[in-house]
Amino acid sequence: MLMLAGIAVSGFSLVACNDEWTEEQYEHYISFKAPLNDNGVTAIYVPYTRKDANGNPTYGVNGISHYELPVLVSGTTDNDKDLLVQLGHSDTLAQLNYERFGNPAYRADIVDLYYKDMDDHTANPTAPTATYPSYISIPKGQNLSLLKINFDFRGVDMVDKWVLPIEIKPGEGYQAHPRKNYAKAMLRVYPYNDYSGNYSATTLTLSNVLAPGAATGMETARAYVADENTVFFYAGNIDESRVDRQLYKIFFRFVPSATNVNSGTVVLSSDNAANNLFADNSTGTTSYEIYEQRDDVKPWLMHHYVIIKGINYNFTDYTSAPTNPMGYNVKGTLTLERQLNTQIPDEDQAIQW
Repeated sequence: MLMLAGIAVSGFSLVACNDEWTEEQYEHYISFKAPLNDNGVTAIYVPYTRKDANGNPTYGVNGISHYELPVLVSGTTDNDKDLLVQLGHSDTLAQLNYERFGNPAYRADIVDLYYKDMDDHTANPTAPTATYPSYISIPKGQNLSLLKINFDFRGVDMVDKWVLPIEIKPGEGYQAHPRKNYAKAMLRVYPYNDYSGNYSATTLTLSNVLAPGAATGMETARAYVADENTVFFYAGNIDESRVDRQLYKIFFRFVPSATNVNSGTVVLSSDNAANNLFADNSTGTTSYEIYEQRDDVKPWLMHHYVIIKGINYNFTDYTSAPTNPMGYNVKGTLTLERQLNTQIPDEDQAIQW
């Protein structure tokens, strides 16, 4: 009898446990899929120009693009009603900047390291234009909807660290996720073209022009979008941690050859004469080539390479020590690798950032 009773109790518990999963175990909160992955913000990579399957600009001109941000209904059961979710600007970027970079009251130029609000065009007239609807609908039975954000990158200056802050506003019939990082999306926007990204710079050297034999190596160099066929690097080992980085942009314009679009020349220039950029082509022009190689182990993975060869330029760092400007020579090769998942048709999703 004791054994049977034990079996009966165990069976009853099992049935009760199964019944629990037919009911909601959580809450149908509304949130973004925007995990923080880049120093307190969410890095998103958006093509500088959105293109169709034939490679033509979707919106007719270069520099116009869009991104689709997932809006989710959380919970263990499906969304049981039609929802109309209100969206809008988030005002938390100022606090994030203060916490991440410091107080400008103690160092005025620290604001040059701050994230810039893309929605504030009065303060940031060179910001990309971003537009999105004030409301998004999530139909009954669906747990996800995509918020389409339209971008105009024409004339963008990527020296500034552009962030688009969006939050889920209060509304009827739904509740924004109570965790602040779920109901807000702080999107650090990186437009990209065929040549932008993080390059390996292990074969690029930096040397003082007064002591050329004491060259030092570099690890990486980031190329930021300027337009469809142009990127810029910061000169030498300067990067976005410098408040004066604006003065040291070196533009690389890619000019395909007439017979092969996967190779050509690279023209270097600067928008600041004070850094004394001098591209030395006495030993040959700067050139590039693009090629792809399928992964030996993962046949669906394609390795896409952009190699810039024959880099040789001089510049002057005149702000680190204003009374003692230093001339530098940069020489060598840069290599960009993108890993593409060929099973995914959308390029920005296929690239394994």
